[in-house]
Amino acid sequence: MPRGLWIAAILAVLFLIVYTWHYFLYASTVHFFAIGGRTGRRLLALLFVLLPAGFFLTAFLARRAELGPLRPLTLASHLWLGVGLALLLGYGLAWLGWGLSRWHNPRPAPVAFGIAALIFAAGYSAYGVWNATHPSVRFVTVPMRGLPPQWENRTLVQISDVHLGPILGKAFLQRVVETVNAQHPAVVFITGDLYDGEDHDLVQFNPLLDRIQAPLGVYFVTGNHETFLGPNRAFETLRKTQVRALDDAMVVVDGLQIIGLSYPAGAFSRPMKPAIEAIPGFDPSMPSILLYHAPVQLEEVKTAGIRLQLSGHTHRGQLFPINAITRLIYGKHHIGLHQEDGFAVYTSHGTGVWGPLMRTSGRSEITVLRLKRL
Repeated sequence: MPRGLWIAAILAVLFLIVYTWHYFLYASTVHFFAIGGRTGRRLLALLFVLLPAGFFLTAFLARRAELGPLRPLTLASHLWLGVGLALLLGYGLAWLGWGLSRWHNPRPAPVAFGIAALIFAAGYSAYGVWNATHPSVRFVTVPMRGLPPQWENRTLVQISDVHLGPILGKAFLQRVVETVNAQHPAVVFITGDLYDGEDHDLVQFNPLLDRIQAPLGVYFVTGNHETFLGPNRAFETLRKTQVRALDDAMVVVDGLQIIGLSYPAGAFSRPMKPAIEAIPGFDPSMPSILLYHAPVQLEEVKTAGIRLQLSGHTHRGQLFPINAITRLIYGKHHIGLHQEDGFAVYTSHGTGVWGPLMRTSGRSEITVLRLKRL
């Protein structure tokens, strides 16, 4: 099926899911807070129609115009999706509690369960916002066969899925850069979705990217959101910085091959083994790190001779229970380090967020990698 039809089908399913979910929120609010008047119910129904519509509208506008004064509305409408999901969980627990309580009390007061659901949603949402805005530093050690002695115990830092744009801006990037520099990295890898996909004033982030302190270089590969933006727009912007974009390219640093493959525009995947073998100068007998946005076609990557792949993309689902979907799609490789027969892949939680400024399926992260000789 052409990618355009896939996107249309996904959007149709997304609309169905979102509005079914909001109908549940509407029905639960009516039940637990005894909203009986016709006017009250109509206003409530309108609210639960407009709340998700605001997300779709601002997401559409963000790709076509500078939002400016609409940025607070963008933040609020995107955040609502996370809060609304927390309220969905809260109401689900409230229905369960209300149903169980009827075994002992035939007429339990619904409002107490409704208030409990609101308190749960507020607390859970606050936890999610804190997780999203305070990336953890995650330390990972990776054994590598044939690792040059110069690379042993050097600090490598990976950031991924920062999603700079209308939700996360310069203040967030500044905190990320400060945390990265505090690790004293030899090299920094940015594994896609640095930008959120909006073509507005990308150069505002350049001075902060130039503050990254990594003597052996800062390397970037595109993710799916750069394909929305247009990869050339990202490359053009980054050419004015110290960041080196690896667009199906390789550099060799102290005997270690660092390879970057761009995310395919107009498709969800690409043949990995031929792409790796087509890199000029690639030697499968030498130790190598592959930067590719998504943890896919790993058997092909391993067969091509790559020793370590660094990816992101999955966000670990970002919001519970969506992490179950990313696990279903990417299997055990949807998150963390996995090693097998001299090949390793690390999939980052992601440093930023997409959509709601919330994470309830795991905390944002900045990954600190150290290589060991195998």
